[in-house]
Amino acid sequence: MTVIEFLILLLVAGVCGSLAQSLVGYSHGGCLVSIVLGFVGAVLGTWLAREAELPELFAIQIGGRTFPVIWSIIGATLFAALLALIRRPRGK
Repeated sequence: MTVIEFLILLLVAGVCGSLAQSLVGYSHGGCLVSIVLGFVGAVLGTWLAREAELPELFAIQIGGRTFPVIWSIIGATLFAALLALIRRPRGK
């Protein structure tokens, strides 16, 4: 994997993570948090799809590796919703 392919992978993960944050309405952090959220979402979403025996809907080939875009967004949305529930502000 070249440096350009790695940067493209980070960009796609960041877009997936930021889409998930906007769907949930919870944003805590910047670009790096979105990238990490996109990768966590890819792992979580792919695992959920495999367990439910669902097909891979939309995946991008980057540097010989497959990045599941739809499952990344779904997994990142679930993870961001969980983070929002855990870290929600306490009322007085």
